[in-house]
Amino acid sequence: MENTKAYRHELVIITGMSGAGKTVAVQSFEDLGYYCVDNLPPELVTTFLALMRNTDKKIPRIAIVMDLRGREFFASLIDALDALAKDHDVIPKIVFLDADDDVLVRRYKESRRSHPLAPLGLPLEGIKQERQMLSEVKGRAKVVLNTSKMKPRELRERIALEFSHTTTTTFSINVMSFGFKNGMPIDADLVFDVRFLKNPYYEEALRHKTGLQTEVSSYVLATEESQILIHKLTDLFQFLIPQYKAEGKSQLVIAFGCTGGQHRSVTFAEYFGKALSHTEQTAITHRDIKQSMEKDQD
Repeated sequence: MENTKAYRHELVIITGMSGAGKTVAVQSFEDLGYYCVDNLPPELVTTFLALMRNTDKKIPRIAIVMDLRGREFFASLIDALDALAKDHDVIPKIVFLDADDDVLVRRYKESRRSHPLAPLGLPLEGIKQERQMLSEVKGRAKVVLNTSKMKPRELRERIALEFSHTTTTTFSINVMSFGFKNGMPIDADLVFDVRFLKNPYYEEALRHKTGLQTEVSSYVLATEESQILIHKLTDLFQFLIPQYKAEGKSQLVIAFGCTGGQHRSVTFAEYFGKALSHTEQTAITHRDIKQSMEKDQD
């Protein structure tokens, strides 16, 4: 009998907090050519994959949304994930969408919808319960995206960066700058505090500029401390990145923080974003640069 299974299915499971952007995410996967199914009960995953195998049309890339709209089935998700891990014809990858509690509460208020776990109560009660229920699933995720400060377009770009390639073993690095005064980025894997470096803010000619401009970046990188830090971080990244790849991680977020997220952190994010791009698929994000500039103009 001829073997019709000439390829492996790449299966992306989209899950996470209600209100964190799963609708935008599944639309993004659809745009990338994935066969998408919204709100599939975990207990039906095996049956669904069997149907995919038996179809005459090859469907190598599949994305499935599983969330609390099917909460009566959600308890079986862990069992379904365990079964998928043993299926040699499937390459499963979990994408977990998250957001800060206050952001989720605001989104529920703006949409005038109730949380599925607290239909008659406060949204925050449902959010806390949901976060606890999803803690193990989040721990298994290969990709965790916090959408608190993302616009839908930015989320689509991040998903495209991760999944728009033909190979299923892609590894990408997002190098981020941020300001500590605006809070730590909770989706960062590595955080480096560069506030000990000489601050361009105290130079009148540089105060209203950013690390994207040569005058500022040259000022920051000219010090001996900056050059020592670059040398030590380069050595650290050369050691760490292969270890993350070997562990199976597909995304690494490296964050540099200074006080306002405008000068020193931007300079270092730009430097290492470009340096790492020679060997890795790399994106650069400046979380607070616009916010810092707007405050300076007030």
